[in-house]
Amino acid sequence: MTDTYDVVILGAGPTGEHAAGRLRKRGLSVALVEAELAGGECSYYACMPSKTLLRPGAVLATARRVPGVREAVTGELSAEAALARRDWMTSDLHDDGQVEWIASVGATLVRGEGRLAGVRRVAVTTPAGGEVELEARRAVIVATGSAPAVPPVPGLAEARPWSNREITSAKQVPASLIVLGGGPVGVEMAQAWFRLGCASVLLLEVGERLLAAAEPFAGELLKEALVAEGIDVRTGAHLASVGREGDGPFRALLDDGSEQVAEELLVAAGRRPRVDGIGLESVGLAVGRALETDDHLRARGVEGEWLYAIGDVNGRAALTHMGKYQARVAVDTICGDEIEDVADHGIAPGVVFTDPEVSWVGLTEAAAREQGIAARVVSCPLESVAAAAIWGEELTGRCQLVVDTERETIVGATFVGSDTAELLHGATIAIAGGVPLTTLRHAVAAFPSLSEVWLELVEGYFLPDVASA
Repeated sequence: MTDTYDVVILGAGPTGEHAAGRLRKRGLSVALVEAELAGGECSYYACMPSKTLLRPGAVLATARRVPGVREAVTGELSAEAALARRDWMTSDLHDDGQVEWIASVGATLVRGEGRLAGVRRVAVTTPAGGEVELEARRAVIVATGSAPAVPPVPGLAEARPWSNREITSAKQVPASLIVLGGGPVGVEMAQAWFRLGCASVLLLEVGERLLAAAEPFAGELLKEALVAEGIDVRTGAHLASVGREGDGPFRALLDDGSEQVAEELLVAAGRRPRVDGIGLESVGLAVGRALETDDHLRARGVEGEWLYAIGDVNGRAALTHMGKYQARVAVDTICGDEIEDVADHGIAPGVVFTDPEVSWVGLTEAAAREQGIAARVVSCPLESVAAAAIWGEELTGRCQLVVDTERETIVGATFVGSDTAELLHGATIAIAGGVPLTTLRHAVAAFPSLSEVWLELVEGYFLPDVASA
């Protein structure tokens, strides 16, 4: 027996759920296929728990910067309370709430391992071992997400290191921790667990700087901040091998001959799309790599324009908010609207919720020049606005715009500093809208807010002596 729906979605993470909700609002019937927790990685093992773990340390650090408040802070963080809050945020790794939401919008959740089984057909192996056949009248959407990548370091995989799942769901603070990878996951978890009481945190990054996707100065400022609070950060560090006996400590041998020992080791060295075992071969697609899509999010190489891929699985931007954006584009396309994915072409915002926060959108200076853009950089220190002093002592950071001088529009922006991520959406709007700086200079920022950074940056373009270029 085959169950038929207008659209079948492989994956009930935030991207798949967002697509399902939008499809139901458009009046289409939907089946969501999921083998694990409805709500996906973001809800239980990534965005939600990681930011919840970061929050206590950030609030305490902010309080200690403010005279009159720091004197009231007499105790230390309660790791027990912080972990309990994390458990509440992730519903103790139960998806009852998500299942209820799926039912409330009128979508059908099908539990099991789903795979493509021909044109507009999906086969599902249920937890009990049975088979369910699903057919889509209009489209199948692949939203299977991504999984952690493990570098080919001798002994690493066999040592059973933590991934993002284990570190965001850990029930106690490890005595010592090695973090492999200086990207968003690595830097966030290094700081979160150090502030929760991990006595020794070693962060190893094979590249020459942290946050390789961001402007160089962003990674440098973040490294300075992490080192200042006691985290051992080593860039240009290469692992030669990893050893571990049973459940004993990890022994990481670096290529300089030194050995580092820690109770736990986190691998945060990137992610790979979840494409294995989802039946790509049944529709003539190659396995083992991200699903390439056009700007309507339709899978390339499939006749009939019925197969879509959204979120991490297509390799465009491994960010929850971008997956949701892609879901909206895909759904509107399925419903016959004329819309294309524009944001993935240089307007994808990203935030690292460390202290200081690091956020960026659009092109870096180097990327802009590589594209032949006549780029000019305008930057200013965060301390240049009054709000920085009000926020507290020793508040530092830097903000930067990359400007296309021929069009006099912003093509990239980076903000580093406490609470500066809230400045990012203004830059995203300016880039997406192609708003000229001659117009932006009339957008007045309220005093005394951090938004006055925009005044310094925009006027810095017209008056180079105001901000360094």
